[in-house]
Amino acid sequence: MVSGIETAEDATNPVCAEAMVALPETVAGFDRARTDAQSTGAWGDPAAVVLRCGVDVPGPTTEHCVNANGVDWIAMEEGENWRLTSYGRDPAVEVLFDASRAASSSVMVDLASAVERIPAERECTAQPDATQAPIPSTNG
Repeated sequence: MVSGIETAEDATNPVCAEAMVALPETVAGFDRARTDAQSTGAWGDPAAVVLRCGVDVPGPTTEHCVNANGVDWIAMEEGENWRLTSYGRDPAVEVLFDASRAASSSVMVDLASAVERIPAERECTAQPDATQAPIPSTNG
């Protein structure tokens, strides 16, 4: 079990529950692990990918935004890890992943069907396809 994941402020939002029931059993080749926090998901042991639903909804931004299978994501590098935050959906979904173990394109594509359950209210103005975006793939 993965513990220590902080529950997002809006984790009890019923729309998060819609997304959580649709989370895949594998993401970027990693099996799903149990978590002890509401509206969270994790894959890998130790976790290579961690998801939280109910984080603050991002407003307009100049950060890098990419579309994968119909879901817009804001992508931000944080050292060896990357943070993806769904854009244009309320509540927002945040995904942290270890770029040395998981390819961003796989993470976004694998989670798209679950995140799509949260209705899109707006989209990025410039949205490159995830397969063409300059964000990390695995170093392995």
